[in-house]
Amino acid sequence: MRRICLTLPTNRPCPQAITALGAEAAYAAEHFDVAVHLLILDSCDPEGYARNAAAVRALPALPGTVVHHLDERRQRAFLQRLIGEAGTAKPELMLELMLPGRLSYGACTNRAFLAAAALGCESVHRRDSDSRYQTVDGSPVLPVHHELRSLGRRAADAAAGVTETVLSAEHLDRRVAMVGASFVGELSVDIGDIHRRDAGVYHDVVSLWAPPYWSEEDKRALVAESFKGAGNEPFTEDHALLTLVDPMRVDMCNISFHGVHERVPLPPATDTIGSDYFLIHLVHDAGLPGVLHNRHIVNYYTGERRTDAGFTAYQTRFAKFLLSMLHLNHVYDGMSRHGAALLDRDGEVDAGAVAGLVRDSTRLDDAENVWRLDRLDASYRKLGGRYAVFAAQLAEHRDRLLDEARRDMEDFALLTEEWGRLVRAARVTPLDTPSGPGPGGPA
Repeated sequence: MRRICLTLPTNRPCPQAITALGAEAAYAAEHFDVAVHLLILDSCDPEGYARNAAAVRALPALPGTVVHHLDERRQRAFLQRLIGEAGTAKPELMLELMLPGRLSYGACTNRAFLAAAALGCESVHRRDSDSRYQTVDGSPVLPVHHELRSLGRRAADAAAGVTETVLSAEHLDRRVAMVGASFVGELSVDIGDIHRRDAGVYHDVVSLWAPPYWSEEDKRALVAESFKGAGNEPFTEDHALLTLVDPMRVDMCNISFHGVHERVPLPPATDTIGSDYFLIHLVHDAGLPGVLHNRHIVNYYTGERRTDAGFTAYQTRFAKFLLSMLHLNHVYDGMSRHGAALLDRDGEVDAGAVAGLVRDSTRLDDAENVWRLDRLDASYRKLGGRYAVFAAQLAEHRDRLLDEARRDMEDFALLTEEWGRLVRAARVTPLDTPSGPGPGGPA
């Protein structure tokens, strides 16, 4: 029986999400020949952790499922053990990259990848605490249904379990590395207010995602589909496409990986939205098969984003995302050119090839990012109000933000070079004592 890891990284109280995730774990164990490790990596304060722990304790008995609810103290202890086992050259830096003091979307998912390896899981299935499942006739529409039908199978074999296949013959012997869908509901990035205030400014800001050399037509197309997911059309019936999945069609709140996550980590950049999307691009560019289904998750905004402090924090993460694209666009272009050359003779991703592209991106001139900050400053000042206040804060921290964008990629290159060693160490490092109602524990 194969083991899978259904994981929820969170830094907020989310009892409803935990309850829903328990139902998805139960569905997976009941309908597929799998043992489910339900992993909640919790970075809440003590009060928030207690609320989440109460939700874990309230889960009904989940046959075939083991629940792990780890606060940051227990996560750090696990990481210290495996980093010591790995014998990395810079253990203190490795620990900081895996569990930084600031928010990191990539780092929290990297911790889930290593925890899954420690639990003997062959796949990782990630959900988010600020999303929920659609329902049809009172029943949740669970993504794990499609994930477990295809993930890890040869594409030629997985074709029998999908609605449609669009793959060339050269890809059919490769294993399905990713199964995912998107979201419906609110924009994945909280910039809808900018569009309501000034559609022109919205275009100028969102188009900063693209390389400057793109045509205006290409930039308009990017802006038109950015951050919108699958729109608002509700689920009615299943459709699953076996293909090379377009990275714009899936979201990290609704994703699963097989194999590739043990070869290359996610960028551990702090305070940067989108830093956890790298593997989606890698799977596509390396020519690894994936399945795109339509069991989209519902995205919603938490109240914290509406506060002044939440606004400033989120806009900072968005600005840092735009600055990260100087480096990531370079890497994505390189991965696209390399294509199948990113794979070794066994058809697995060559981490060294990826690390080389990442490290090369750290040598780029900052002029493009200076231009981005200038454009962002002008746009936010035009909007006025708290956007103008935020623009002044950006200007004050300009040099630091430019330095951080480069250093984040240097850290990512180093982590990628060390990742194989960390994964091997994780496989022989106990995670923790399981908690919650699930019977038994990890073997």
